[in-house]
Amino acid sequence: MKQREIVIVGAGPAGSTAAIALSQQGHDVLLIDRQMFPRDKPCGDGIPMGVTEILYDLGLKEQFDQADFYPIDRVCLVSPAGHVYESRMKTGKQGGKAHVIPRLQFDALLQEQAVQAGAEFFQARVTEPIVENGQVHGVKVHGADGLLDIRARLVLAADGATSVISRALQPQRPPDVHRAVALRAYMEELEVLPHQVEFILHQEILPGYAWIFPMDANKANIGLGMRLDKFRQQHFSLEQLLEKFLALPFMKERIRGDGRLHDVATWQLNFGSQKRLQRAFDGALLLGDAGWLIDPLTGGGIENGMLSALLAAQTAHQALQQGDFSRQMLHGYERACQAALWPVMRRSYLIQRWLLQYPWLMDGLIKYAHNHPHLTDVFLAKL
Repeated sequence: MKQREIVIVGAGPAGSTAAIALSQQGHDVLLIDRQMFPRDKPCGDGIPMGVTEILYDLGLKEQFDQADFYPIDRVCLVSPAGHVYESRMKTGKQGGKAHVIPRLQFDALLQEQAVQAGAEFFQARVTEPIVENGQVHGVKVHGADGLLDIRARLVLAADGATSVISRALQPQRPPDVHRAVALRAYMEELEVLPHQVEFILHQEILPGYAWIFPMDANKANIGLGMRLDKFRQQHFSLEQLLEKFLALPFMKERIRGDGRLHDVATWQLNFGSQKRLQRAFDGALLLGDAGWLIDPLTGGGIENGMLSALLAAQTAHQALQQGDFSRQMLHGYERACQAALWPVMRRSYLIQRWLLQYPWLMDGLIKYAHNHPHLTDVFLAKL
C-alpha cells in the first residue's frame, strides 16, 4: 500500500472513535482490525451515559437513537452484608442515557460510522510496528494476501489489553495489582430488574464483584471481575466463582428453568492506576485498553477509551499540520489524558484498595447512601 497519513490498529470503540474524528477533519485514515464486523467482544456490555454524549457530539445522535438500544434508568448496589442502595441514573446535558448494548452491535455501529465518515477499513492481523531509528513508521500485517508492510506518518494503537503495538514499544507489563480478570456470560430466563443494572459485592465472591445487566425482560449479561493479584490467591476459577454466585439463595430464586449460561468468555483488564505511564512514542500513540485506561473501581473502559481517542485525534491533527511526529510533539496527548482522566482514576484506585482491605466500608457506604447519595457517585460515574 502507499504510505498513509494515519494507521489505526483496532476497530473497537477507541479505534473507531479516533477514525471518525480524524476522518471528519479530512485526514487519510486506514482502520485495521483482525476481524470483520460485527464480531463479539467479551465485556459487561454497559455503555455509560458519557459514551452516548460523545456519540451525540460526533454527530451520531440519529444513528444511535434509531438503533433502539436498551436504556438504563436505575442502578442497584448490594453491599457484602446485604445492604441495598437504589438510585436513578443521571441523564446527560444532551439527553444521553446509559444503555446495555452487546458489543456485537455497539462496536459494529461505530466501525460502520468510521467507514461512512471516510476511513478505509482493512481486515488483517497486525504483527508488529515498523520501527526505524527508534521511530514508528507503520505496521507489519498478515492479511489475505500474506505479509505486508503498511507505512504511515502516525500509528494509533487501539488493539486492546494485549496490544501488539504496546508490547513492542513498552514490553514491561503492569504489575498484578494494576490488572484484573473478568468473566462474562449471557443468561435467559432470569428475573431481571427492568432498565436497572446491579452491582453485587457479596461475601462469597469478595474481593471481586458481580454484575447483572439486563438486555430485555428475560435476558441479562451476568458476570464478575477480580483484581489479578487477589485472583491468584484464590482456589477457584472465575467459572467456579460465578457458579457460587448463582447458587446463592437470592439468586437461585430469580432463575427460571435450568439457568443455562451461554457465550461464556473471560478477558483481562489493565487499570489506569499507575503513575507516569508512557502512552506517546516517536510516531505512535496508545489509546483505550492498549494505553491502560480501565477504571480501577468499576472495570469500565469504553468511555475512557473513547475520550482518549478524541484526545489522540486532536494531537494527531496538530502533528499532521506541523509535520512533527516526535514524542516531544505527541507528549501533548499524555498531558491531556493526565488532566482529563487521572483525577478520577486515582480516586477510583484508592477507593478500590480501601474496599478490598476493609469491605465493611462498602457496607457503611451503602447503608447510609440514602442520606448521602453523593458518596456513591464515584462508583456510578462509569456505570
